Amino acid sequence: MSKAGAKFSEVKELLMKDEEFKTEYEKLKPRYDVISQIIEARTSQNITQEELALRVGTQKSNISRLESGTYNPSLDFLAKVARCLGKEVQITLK
Repeated sequence: MSKAGAKFSEVKELLMKDEEFKTEYEKLKPRYDVISQIIEARTSQNITQEELALRVGTQKSNISRLESGTYNPSLDFLAKVARCLGKEVQITLK
C-alpha cells in the first residue's frame, strides 16, 4: 500500500521555480538550516523535546516552537541548546 502525497523534495523543486517563493526561501534558509541541525542532533541522540527542554532549562513548548520555525530564538538561546546537545554554534558571514 502506498502513501498518498508528494515528497518534500519534489514539492520544493516545483516551488523553487517561482522567483518570489525562491527569494523568500533563501531569506529563511539559514534559520531552517539551524533548525534541521538541532533536530538531527537531538534525534540522533534519542533525546525527546521534553528531555532537551529539561537540559536547557526551558519549557517543552519552547523547543517545539523552535523546531517548528515559529520561534525566533536569540543567539544566546541557540548557543545554550547547542551546548546541551554537545555542540557549539559557529557563525560565518559570507
